Amino acid sequence: MRSSNTRRTALLVALVVLVVLVVGALPATVAAQSVADSGGTVVVEEGETVDELEAFAGTVVVEGTVTGDLSAVAGDVRIEGEVGGDAEIAAGSVTIEGTVEGDLEAAGGSVTIADGGDVGGDLLVGAASVAIDGTVAGDAGIGAETIQLGDDAEIAGDLRYDGTLEGNTDAVAGEITEDSSIGVDIAPTVPSVASALFALYTLVLNLLLGAALLWLFPRFSGRVASRVATDPVRTGLAGLGLLVGVPILLVATAITVIGIPFAVIGGFAFAFVVWVGIVYGRFAVAAWLLSLVDVTNRWLALVVGMIAGAALTQIPYLGGLLNFVVFLLGLGALGIALYAHRKAARERDREARGEVGAGGPAS
Repeated sequence: MRSSNTRRTALLVALVVLVVLVVGALPATVAAQSVADSGGTVVVEEGETVDELEAFAGTVVVEGTVTGDLSAVAGDVRIEGEVGGDAEIAAGSVTIEGTVEGDLEAAGGSVTIADGGDVGGDLLVGAASVAIDGTVAGDAGIGAETIQLGDDAEIAGDLRYDGTLEGNTDAVAGEITEDSSIGVDIAPTVPSVASALFALYTLVLNLLLGAALLWLFPRFSGRVASRVATDPVRTGLAGLGLLVGVPILLVATAITVIGIPFAVIGGFAFAFVVWVGIVYGRFAVAAWLLSLVDVTNRWLALVVGMIAGAALTQIPYLGGLLNFVVFLLGLGALGIALYAHRKAARERDREARGEVGAGGPAS
């Protein structure tokens, strides 16, 4: 029995690691269609065409053509080919060497429109530094510490800016206005792009982990859900105790110096347990709510719980509070179920040893 449980646990860990590696680190190449993609690197190869692209990745590179809109959250975004629609980008660095035929909204550490880069509509940028040496056919609104206009820069419309404007101001055909309120216009760029893509990415990971838990440990998962439904107050308090107590224990272990490696390993393990607690909490609460209308399908409860949890994150303040309560329920139920399972295993071991001791070894 114990070896079977060990194999199942190892399988679960391997599956989760595989999911994270595949979803989070696999280089991806997109095909000619509307694409929502994530990975270490998302690339539209030279000669390839996609209708629209939504990407959450370490690096996003457009060497080919996106005929529609581009939405990207990444460490680095480079457009070397063509985007036929609008582009919304949040990244550490953004480089436009090709063409964006529509509007460009970008937020990042640095934004560069290189020589030969072309924005066919308006430009709205918030960044630490902005360098323009290409063409903007519409108006530009830029909030940055430094704004550098190169010798080959061209802005056909007006320029509103906040920051230090340097370089070739003759590149602006319209009026140049310093406007400290421009940050209000730029601020929505990051959350509008990042929250949608990151929420989708997180939802998929939570669904995959939840499916693995229900498939590998169906009875244990059922006990977790039952615990939340039958005694939510004590379960939530147990979750709060674990959330506070385990980090204190890890810090105390690290203080001994020799315990630092154990504290580090324990920290990673507890982070995984927290993730499992989030998934179990949403699953358990959804299962309880569905049971009120006589629906007991665990897979439906998983889907409803994950989607509802993701939706709650979009509600300011109240959504975060409700998700935190659900998390405490999941963490508490998980901790109690693990303790009960361990206690039952010890009792079975004692009974087995007692039977051997009373009957003697088998001949």
